[in-house]
Amino acid sequence: MASILYKWLIVFVLSNFGRDNHPIFVSVTELEHNASEKTVEISCKLFVDDFEKTLRKKYNTKVDLLDAKLKSEMNRIVNDYIQKHFSVSIGGKKVNLLFLGFEIQEEGVISFFEIKNVTKIENIELVNNLLYEFNAQQMGIIHIMVNGVRKSIRLDNPNEKVSFSF
Repeated sequence: MASILYKWLIVFVLSNFGRDNHPIFVSVTELEHNASEKTVEISCKLFVDDFEKTLRKKYNTKVDLLDAKLKSEMNRIVNDYIQKHFSVSIGGKKVNLLFLGFEIQEEGVISFFEIKNVTKIENIELVNNLLYEFNAQQMGIIHIMVNGVRKSIRLDNPNEKVSFSF
C-alpha cells in the first residue's frame, strides 16, 4: 500500500514539475550607493516564468529571455517594462535609470541599472510595482545600502511607494 502511495506521489510531483506553480510571487530589488564612483547600482530579480508571462501579455509579442537571437528585442522590452514599473527619486527629484542589461540565474532574471552622478543620498523614494498586474499576491522586497547602512522593506501589492532616509 505504501509503495502505491509513494508511486502516486512521484507521479504527482513529476507531473507538476516545471509548471508555473510556485507558492510565492516576489521581486527582489537591491540598490547600493557607490560613493567613490558616484553611482547607484541597482539589480531587480524576478521569477523568469512570471516575468515572461507578464511581458507576453503586456507587449503582445514572442518572449523568450533565453533565446540569444531575440536578445536585442528582449533587452528593449525588459528595460521598457522595468522603467515603467520601478522608479527612483533622490532628494525629491526623479532620476534616470541607465539600463545595463539582464542575465538569467537559475529560475530568476536579474536586470541591472545604474544611476550616475550621485554624490550623496539623504532621502530616496522608490516606486516599485513590478509584476503587480501579474498576481495580486505579488510582493517586492527592497534592500538598499548607503554609507555602509543597509535598510530593507517588503511592499505588498498594491503598496508600491517607499522612502528611506540616511
